[in-house]
Amino acid sequence: MKKLVILGAGESGVGTALLGKQKGFEVFVSDKGMIAKKYKEVLLSNNIVFEEGKHTESELLNADLVMKSPGIPDTVPLILKLKELGVKVISEIEFAAKYTNANIIGITGSNGKTTTTLLTHHILKSANLNVGVAGNIGDSFAQQVAEENFDNYVLELSSFQLDGIEDFNSHIAILTNITPDHLDRYNNNFSEYVASKFRITKNQKSTDYLIYDADDATINNWLENNKTLAKLVPFSLEKELEFGAFVKNNNITININKDTFNMPISSLSVKGKHNVKNAMAATMAAQLLNARKQAIKESLEDFEGVEHRLENVAKIEGVEYINDSKATNVNATFYALECMNKQTVWIVGGVDKGNDYNDLLPLVREKVKAIVCLGIDNEKIKNTFENVVDIVVETAGAEEAVKVAHKLSEKGDTVLLSPACASFDLFENYEDRGRKFKKAVRSL
Repeated sequence: MKKLVILGAGESGVGTALLGKQKGFEVFVSDKGMIAKKYKEVLLSNNIVFEEGKHTESELLNADLVMKSPGIPDTVPLILKLKELGVKVISEIEFAAKYTNANIIGITGSNGKTTTTLLTHHILKSANLNVGVAGNIGDSFAQQVAEENFDNYVLELSSFQLDGIEDFNSHIAILTNITPDHLDRYNNNFSEYVASKFRITKNQKSTDYLIYDADDATINNWLENNKTLAKLVPFSLEKELEFGAFVKNNNITININKDTFNMPISSLSVKGKHNVKNAMAATMAAQLLNARKQAIKESLEDFEGVEHRLENVAKIEGVEYINDSKATNVNATFYALECMNKQTVWIVGGVDKGNDYNDLLPLVREKVKAIVCLGIDNEKIKNTFENVVDIVVETAGAEEAVKVAHKLSEKGDTVLLSPACASFDLFENYEDRGRKFKKAVRSL
């Protein structure tokens, strides 16, 4: 019996443990931290051997195969030691994909992944396709492969997940955009991060598709200098395309099969230029899987959007409060500020991942009346913006940030939480940050 060692007992780890046991592996789960109660209960009820609070090397180094959580860098000594011993270290998606024949729609990019993933799933489900959604969303891919029988999967894939693939392939890959992010994990080298994103094309064949943003210079540059076998399916806001999706006269036009798809932008339930792109990408994926045109249109009109992404929280004393906690990099915040059409009090800050805030200067100059810093170290933010915005205030938590923003705003303004940073200095994750922001707003 082959031994499968799983490093990390979160969603992907526990899902892999369930699938591994089902497929006849001797499974051992090891987590350096303490395992959350809900995951521990799953392991116990399925008689899966685990340890927490440590990694016992004697138990790990004799593995035949190791699945590591995407949160564990490749550079930690344990991973390096395993690789030296010739032990294969893979990601959950690599492991799970071997056990399903479903069509995979893999979605990656620096921004827009979650919205595009949920929108694609929503369209396909509305069109009565048998489809699951996984990756960074909901139940893990591995658990669904073990317990469900879907014909299609829509997977949100981070660069960390793609780093751990060898044979995994997306029949339809969507690349929303590439901007600097997670550079702390890639030796502060943007080209390494770009290469990681393009791993989604690694195993694509001529019968597969790559849907991509044709306005993105980084993507275009890679495609000019590298080969991919997949059929290229571009989308653009800036130019008309003979093949692909584009915008003309505030109308989305898609030409990828004999039947042209048209829809006014005003009909989309989610607003902003970035969401037009997300809608074009999701629509083309659905068309490639032969979803009915009417089902696509109805889905685009009634899709409810993503929590913590430009989420309207409340209007208090004439001030709109918007939760964009999911904006963990500069480009995501750029989109958010671009959508603002009122004077804005901007709540920003957290763990800086090698951010360059200069791209935001024109939007901040035009739209932001005050900045509320929400992080332990705000020096970079202050240095970038203190000569552009008259008021920059530091705060130490969501409640204080909201109270300060409330004082600085007046009727007709918007208070926008769009941190441009990771959340781990003051919060568990961006969801925790967003929930605390919403609670503080509702307590005003």
